Amino acid sequence: MAGGFLITLYEYSPLFYISVVSLCFVITAAMVLGWVGFDVPVILRSSDDTESILPTPEKQMVQVTNPFSLEMGSGSASVTNGVWLKPYCLEPCILSCFWGCEVSALQRALQAHQGVSRLSNPQHFREALYGFYHHCQSIYISSEDREERFICIPPEQALSDFGPLPRQRYPLVSVLTLAEQEARDTYNIVASVTVIHVPDDKYNLSARILFQYLLTSQGNMYELKALFMSANSGGESGHPTDPIVRPSEPEEEEETGKEVEDEEDDKGLSERQGKDCVVCQNAAINRVLLPCRHACVCDSCFSHFSHCPICRAFIQESFALTLGSAAFEQ
Repeated sequence: MAGGFLITLYEYSPLFYISVVSLCFVITAAMVLGWVGFDVPVILRSSDDTESILPTPEKQMVQVTNPFSLEMGSGSASVTNGVWLKPYCLEPCILSCFWGCEVSALQRALQAHQGVSRLSNPQHFREALYGFYHHCQSIYISSEDREERFICIPPEQALSDFGPLPRQRYPLVSVLTLAEQEARDTYNIVASVTVIHVPDDKYNLSARILFQYLLTSQGNMYELKALFMSANSGGESGHPTDPIVRPSEPEEEEETGKEVEDEEDDKGLSERQGKDCVVCQNAAINRVLLPCRHACVCDSCFSHFSHCPICRAFIQESFALTLGSAAFEQ
């Protein structure tokens, strides 16, 4: 029937119309065959079919133990009044703080580590910075030490700001290095560099961590970046404190126990919802999407998406998120 139709069209129509109708016939036949289940060329498939068929490559991750961690302290921070830092280490380490470090000097030092030099102790960092900083302070941190450390510029320097914008100096660069040579031979990561903004008289933005880099013994440098979770996990990364238990009156004992139980149920429900997949709302989140770094879906739902459900960015790679006890708790 189709052949007779084409012959009739050839006798009474120009060649252009025959070509158009033939092309439409081929495309229609390919779509019908695709719906039935026959394999058709990729160029004839719809965009939805292509997204569902082509798998997203999985990034191969390597587990590395990081012996360093540095966070902002709870106290107020400023150039004139100092700043509080919370270092945590698996091994004894040295905390070196460089006030007013030049941006170009730090970049040269990091490039030197990736080249011939290896920055694995405070002396190496001082030599690599060539004195392009205002003040340096070093503190010994033991592996059991969990106290906040106060870092400040000596008052005799009378330093209240680091000049107008754009800045040529970082307010504070904190470096954590291992104190013992045996530990440097054991861990692949030998130093942690943290760039911190500290408010001053000319730029009063609140204190925060700008960049964090990990330096390895092979001369590699990795920038630490946070994962964007789908919901608030209830402060999992913080340090849980023991609840304060207050004695209750005898006549209020039963009612108080019921309220505590309800609060625990609500807390458990909110924590569970914070870890659930945003698509199915049932399975746990165990997949991180790249390059947007959103952790929001489970393995089952991940196979059906080519765009992030949160920001709609195209998924180039992914890796599995292990929700277990980390080697080093922050």
